[in-house]
Formats: sequence, structure tokens, C-alpha cells
Amino acid sequence: MGLRGFRDDDSVAVHALIQRTIDACYSDAYPPRAVDFFREFHSLEAVGRRAAAGEVVVVEDGSGIVATGARVGHEISGVFVAPEAQGSGIGALVMDELEAGVLAAGHLVARLDVSLPSRGFYERRGYVVVADRSIDVGGGQRLDYWEAEKSLGA
Repeated sequence: MGLRGFRDDDSVAVHALIQRTIDACYSDAYPPRAVDFFREFHSLEAVGRRAAAGEVVVVEDGSGIVATGARVGHEISGVFVAPEAQGSGIGALVMDELEAGVLAAGHLVARLDVSLPSRGFYERRGYVVVADRSIDVGGGQRLDYWEAEKSLGA
């Protein structure tokens, strides 16, 4: 198992990992239109935009890419771990790398958006919710999430 930087030829595999994780982990937590919103928000094009704008990391094992995450400045996004690999420490590995990147870029606070299924993970890492957010996705459905921050400075 190894963590490395994103390469252009990773786009399709990273996108497939994200979509599979959304399907497995978000469908029980969100209404259908919110799940569709997540799928579109994390499109193949979005993967490419994140890679062009900042730092994207991936974790590979013998089966391929099992985790990913991105950072632009102090904003962390697109952190996904394959459902079968969740709880194994891979997400912490990705976050450690991204938080180190936040510090290396000169920022003392990391910021991210937290989905319903991932709140416990981020709170255990020291993130504090600073705002409740909701997006109306139509049909009387909404996507609820939180903005969270973590102080990385001494």
C-alpha cells in the first residue's frame, strides 16, 4: 500500500472510486437528488480541475487506487476511501498528507466540507463544525452538510 501524488492517467480510476464510494456510502444518508448532486459535483471533469488547481493524492494497493483526497490552499476536498478499505487507517494517511500540505503552504487552519457519513471521522481528527449548510436539490429534497475547520498551528 502506498500514498503518492496524482498522475494524469489516474483520472478515470479516481473518478470510479469516488462514484462507487458515493453509491455505497451516501445512498443511505441522503435522498436520491442529493446523491445525484454529489455524483455530478465529483465528476470526471471535477477530478481534473482539482488536480490542476492544487494537490491530489492517491493510495494504491494491489487492486488499484483505494483512496484519494485533494487540497487547494487551506481547503481540503474530495477525500474518499473505498468502502471495503474504510476503518483501516487509509483515510487518516490521506488526511495527514493533505494537512501537512496545508501547513507547508503557510496556512495554520485547514478547512473542509463534511458530509453526513463522514462527520465522525473528521471530528475524531480534531475538526470543529463552524457552520451548518444545506443545498436545495429540488423535489422537496436537500443536501445537508457542515463546514469544519481544524487548527494545525502550535
